Amino acid sequence: MEKVRMAVIGLKTFGKNAHVKAIVANENAELIAVCDIVEEIAKKVADEYGVPYYTDYKELLKREDLDAITIATPDQVHREIAVCAMEAGKHVLCEKPLALSVEDCRAMIEASRKYERKLMVGQICRLAPSFILAKELIERDEIGEIFFIESEYAHDYAKKVGPNWRFDPKSPRHPVTGGACHAMDLMRWIAGDPTEVFAYGNKKMLAACPTDDCVIAVMKFPNEVLGKMFTSIGCKRRYTMRTCIYGSKGTIIVDNTSADLSLFRAEAMGEEMFSPSIENQAVELKIPVRAVKHNIHDEMRIFVSCIQNGTDPETDGVEGAKTVAACCAIVESTLTGEKVKPDYSFAK
Repeated sequence: MEKVRMAVIGLKTFGKNAHVKAIVANENAELIAVCDIVEEIAKKVADEYGVPYYTDYKELLKREDLDAITIATPDQVHREIAVCAMEAGKHVLCEKPLALSVEDCRAMIEASRKYERKLMVGQICRLAPSFILAKELIERDEIGEIFFIESEYAHDYAKKVGPNWRFDPKSPRHPVTGGACHAMDLMRWIAGDPTEVFAYGNKKMLAACPTDDCVIAVMKFPNEVLGKMFTSIGCKRRYTMRTCIYGSKGTIIVDNTSADLSLFRAEAMGEEMFSPSIENQAVELKIPVRAVKHNIHDEMRIFVSCIQNGTDPETDGVEGAKTVAACCAIVESTLTGEKVKPDYSFAK
């Protein structure tokens, strides 16, 4: 089977440290070029891996020997680059979020369908060992029927403040859509697409942020499941995507940065779970799990395999867009003070 010839667009931090390395480590892929608008960055990475570099992605896309690209650029330009790439016949792996608006997501999905190219979004939580285990436990009915799920995106951006695409007032990147899309996608993966959301927001931590820096959202999921999502990019704590899933027979508490998953089950607790004694009310089973924040190597493996085998990735354009739609509905609710139903019309 021929190797998939690939290039990375956007080389600052994650593109250089994750995408490039994952391609090079994949025996079924070949890195043939890199691209960044900052020539110094592009040349440094190119020299390290012995490939040519570009500062204009449109020139890169003219290469006939290029099969696929990965996009690790600021969120605001995902649509532009992805659509151009698919028009040029290239498959696309796009970092999360797929885009910052439902309109942009729709354009990317339409291009994928029109040009019959793979479009995959990097919703990496679905590949974290801890979250995979949580979903397996749920599917094995270990905690029964889910009635409530909550997740959080707690990440201190204080050191990122300054001239930065995350805080561009001309093209705002809301932290719910840009960052908490991780938590939203995780909840969608487990509980389905939220049907209605309501949210409050404030800005007390990062004055430079053009939007709210803290948002709390409540939502309805299918089968009368309730949910809550907390977003903060100014909180003073370590980065976490801590998630709690409550079921009729037990509870799961899981984090993508912890080395274990907590499982509480009614069977393990026994009748003592109803005792007034706090000590007897909760028996916690800690299950060891590999702590991996960003499983980019498995993500690249899936993308390359889909191209070679003609299959579709689980996190395709529609899945990525549904997460964006739910996040956009939350942002709209903070602005209007009204309940909002996410727009999933692109999925038809």
